[in-house]
Amino acid sequence: MGSPPGRGRSSRAYVFRAALPCLLLTALENAPAAAQSVTPDLFNPNRGGFVSPDTLPTRRTAGVPQAPSDAIPQPPDPNDDPRKKSDAPATTRVGQVPTYGLPAANGASSSGYDSLNRKRQQPKLYPGQPKPKKPAGPGSPVPATPPVSSLGPPRIAPPPSETANKTPLPPAMAGTVPGQPQRRRLKVDDDAFGAVGDYAGSFLIKGGLELSTGYDTNPARLQKPVGSPAYVVAPDLLVQSDWERHALVADLRGSFNGYTNNMPATIDGLASPSPVEINRPDFTGHVDGRFDVDRDLKLTSQFRLRLATDNPGSPNVQAGLQKYPIYATYGGTFGFDQTFNRFQVAAGATIDRTAYTDSKLTDGSTFSNDDRDFNQYGGVGRFSYELKPGLKPFVEIEGDNRIHDQAADRNGYLRDSTGGYAKVGSSFEFTRILTGEISIGYSARNYVDPRLSQLSGFLTTGSLIWNASGLTTVKFNTDTQIAETTIPGSSGVLVHTYAAEVDHDFRRWLTAIGKFTYGTYDYQGQNRNDKTYSIEGDLIYKLNRNVWIKGTLRHDILDSNQPGSSSQGTVVMLGVRLQN
Repeated sequence: MGSPPGRGRSSRAYVFRAALPCLLLTALENAPAAAQSVTPDLFNPNRGGFVSPDTLPTRRTAGVPQAPSDAIPQPPDPNDDPRKKSDAPATTRVGQVPTYGLPAANGASSSGYDSLNRKRQQPKLYPGQPKPKKPAGPGSPVPATPPVSSLGPPRIAPPPSETANKTPLPPAMAGTVPGQPQRRRLKVDDDAFGAVGDYAGSFLIKGGLELSTGYDTNPARLQKPVGSPAYVVAPDLLVQSDWERHALVADLRGSFNGYTNNMPATIDGLASPSPVEINRPDFTGHVDGRFDVDRDLKLTSQFRLRLATDNPGSPNVQAGLQKYPIYATYGGTFGFDQTFNRFQVAAGATIDRTAYTDSKLTDGSTFSNDDRDFNQYGGVGRFSYELKPGLKPFVEIEGDNRIHDQAADRNGYLRDSTGGYAKVGSSFEFTRILTGEISIGYSARNYVDPRLSQLSGFLTTGSLIWNASGLTTVKFNTDTQIAETTIPGSSGVLVHTYAAEVDHDFRRWLTAIGKFTYGTYDYQGQNRNDKTYSIEGDLIYKLNRNVWIKGTLRHDILDSNQPGSSSQGTVVMLGVRLQN
């Protein structure tokens, strides 16, 4: 029995409708890739099928999520069935702004330019500074320090202040020049405006020249002042060896005081009828040498020279002089220095000569000063013991013999003599705040002529430096000498000098100096006593290491117990110092 026509067609339609989805699915799977619809799931790397890179479009929409360039590929998820997503509608592109090409800075290097500042450049490290640690990876223990953020490594902290505030030493001073053997460290230069000097072989040479001009209200030191414009030329030279053993030092300093006006000469404060040139040269120099035989024995020597004239106002100045005669004192000391643990012995032989030039008188004649020339021979010994570091007391003894070229002077007195001194003192150094030495003693000199009494008196010598602060330094000096004289009946002159100086730095380039000097001149046998006072103020402006500007104001007073011999004067000078 056949089925009704309508019923058969209905059954075939039901079968066809049931098989249609299967046929479409099979056709889609077997069709080429170019015939597929462009949907987001086709570019999903987690799909089971394979998509050739050549078929990927160069245009992508903002609505399609993109994996970052540095993302780690993940294996396909077995639970992700693409057939479950086949019915999902495609993401609409309506209202989306398309993005063309590659994202910005996706090919930039770590040190390249990034306009979006997505990657920071690697920090520059100081020489010898360790590199910052990288953040720990997955599975690593938690670091003690916070991990590096996505913006880059943390900023490097600045060096500590104690190292940042210190001036770095150049390799030549630190002795760490690569490829060179270790060398002795050079001394750090604490004076930012001091002379540097030049090396000639192993000798350090420093030189300077001061040029000053001004006015002196009483250059001849008359009782009635007569002023004159003045100028000063003062060169100096320091040569010092830089040896590991032995030593050689030369210290030479000179000056020339010139005056444009001629002044009357004086004797006992009274002016002579004719004018005289009162220009005065002055030079002090010595060369010290030391030969190290071994650690405890050293041979020492010194050569010295002193050029000067008699001081204005001195009773030794003759009347009627055309210019002051110049005298020279030169000689040397040769000895040794032996150390026995803490006990030290230093001794030496001395020889000196003093010679005067002839005096030129205003009438054109000359007067010989040979009676003032003499030789001195002597010896000196010093014994010291170091009680503790920085404190070394000593005893010093000296003896000498003076022999004049002429037995009798211009007044008929026999000036040959023998004498010496003995003194005790100590040298000390307390933490570099107070350094120097000081001593007291007694000196005596006996003359061949019985009319001349013994010249004797207490003596003081010393030199102290007190560093009161980093800006202020106080200096104190004292000295005692026995000088010859031509005054009839006077044995000689016992000279005591005391000087105090205060240096203060307002800035490293601006220094003020205050000086006070007090001296006594005792002409024994003539009951004459002269006292001198000098107050001086200096202001130094240091332009650089080679050029200084210096201003000086000084007031000198001579107070004598002899009528008409006292005087005073004021000196104002402005100059420049050139040094190297």
